[in-house]
Amino acid sequence: MSAMLWPMLSGAVAGLGLYLFVRVLMRPRPGVASLVARIDAGSRSMQTRTVSDYDSSFSDMSERGRGLMVALADRMEVMAAQRGWELHRQRADLAILNRSVGAMLATKIVGGLILMLTAPLVWGALRIGGLDIDPTVPLAVALLLGLLGFFLPDLSLRSEAEVRRREFRRTVGIFLDLVSMNLAGGRGLPEALLAASSVSDHWSVVRIRQTLANARLFGTTPWEALGRLGKEIGLEELESLAGTLILAADDGAKIRQSLSSRATTMRRKQLSEAEGDEGERSQSMLVAQMLLVVAFLVYLAYPALMALMGEQAMGPGS
Repeated sequence: MSAMLWPMLSGAVAGLGLYLFVRVLMRPRPGVASLVARIDAGSRSMQTRTVSDYDSSFSDMSERGRGLMVALADRMEVMAAQRGWELHRQRADLAILNRSVGAMLATKIVGGLILMLTAPLVWGALRIGGLDIDPTVPLAVALLLGLLGFFLPDLSLRSEAEVRRREFRRTVGIFLDLVSMNLAGGRGLPEALLAASSVSDHWSVVRIRQTLANARLFGTTPWEALGRLGKEIGLEELESLAGTLILAADDGAKIRQSLSSRATTMRRKQLSEAEGDEGERSQSMLVAQMLLVVAFLVYLAYPALMALMGEQAMGPGS
């Protein structure tokens, strides 16, 4: 009975995977929520993006591999729009990294397949080398590795997005100081925003400059565009800045004071966060040093302890 259990289980898992694969490829009957999501995804796809070597998802691949991944990403982008996949938790992270939903899904699928195929390849190599291993072991390991490869890009995405948000917050503080100086020079608020966003080619400054340029093309106010950008990338500081600009757009003197005070507050907050991070690193280094000292003491005391235990085992009369 146990000899038939694992083949039946393997067949059930393979059948379930095939069924899910067919369900994904089948064109669903569109509902209201799916149609709304498709229209919303189409409107987002019309927005321009700034693509650089750092932002490109497949820049480190060969030309052929990049072409295959781009084709798969486009297919997954269309499928996500058709089925109304929102991916609320990943949307802001993808936006701050300037990546598409299709690229994220393609990375998850390819990563899961590569890790899943690792287990049978290793099992085959071990069998060729003469090591006899039960075939059920690589099956379970392949499933676990496939799940790991599928969900590992989510963790990487979150950590990379958090690093870029911190960098964007520093840019926003500098941007506020530049806007305040331009306002003090007699420029209006829209001109001050554009002038402050033209002083650097850093990716975050380029993102702000592109947002302001698109606002001018689409006929919206710059502060509304900045607020939309802050909501899109999950940056509360940019959203609150847009609210401040909306409330004080008609008073230049108050806006200068408000921007200067906000920039000072952001710098103090960033300084306190940096001090907290340094404190955590110092504590980690202290724990590592204590572990090294304990390991060294054990290394020194081990021979003497073993000799003492040997003498006790031999007895006093020996």
